Amino acid sequence: MKNAFHLSLPCLNIEKTRSFYIDKLGAELGRFAHNWIDIDLFEHQITFTQCKKFNFDYPQYSFEGKVLPSFHFGIITEPELWNGLYQRLSAKLPAGLEKTSFLRNEPGEHNTFFVKDPNGYVIEFKCFREQNQIFARKD
Repeated sequence: MKNAFHLSLPCLNIEKTRSFYIDKLGAELGRFAHNWIDIDLFEHQITFTQCKKFNFDYPQYSFEGKVLPSFHFGIITEPELWNGLYQRLSAKLPAGLEKTSFLRNEPGEHNTFFVKDPNGYVIEFKCFREQNQIFARKD
């Protein structure tokens, strides 16, 4: 697998966002819920999270009981690289990194951890149990 780009952005209307990317740009729909969608845009994952009119005052959302940063970007890697990054960054960063698994035993199961850069930007590192399930969804 080549490394794929992941970007998470706020949006005002999930349906209008879905329609634009799928119907107009020809992107593929990935996983989704009532308040977020994944878009496969040229094999890169863009997640749109529904927010009220956004001004960065709502920097978090909830997914599977975890509070996650709404505004972040990241990289999807293979598990071996992901584990190496986690070990290396855990040793170098002062605060412990929390790794989390999402969608256990479901399509799109993945592990993730977040780091914050000196500017306050949040970067997500994630790897999928099955690399071909980056955009998998339950139908």
